Amino acid sequence: MTPSIEVAKKIAGFLDTTVGYLLGETGEAHLLKDPEMLDRLNNIIELPEKEKEALLMSVDAFIRDAKTRRAYHRK
Repeated sequence: MTPSIEVAKKIAGFLDTTVGYLLGETGEAHLLKDPEMLDRLNNIIELPEKEKEALLMSVDAFIRDAKTRRAYHRK
């Protein structure tokens, strides 16, 4: 038996995780659970393609730099 999306949402809420995690779409239980982050991502999706690409390039650069700093601080 496959639960409806509403039942899946309730189960995810009860287990303090996401529907995506329950479905095996992600290995991270709390990925994209933050409503503010989900709202931001939805706004990004609606941007014109050129602006979206520029924003994502900036985010990727920031993440890369943060990971590099962390790697150097571990030594």
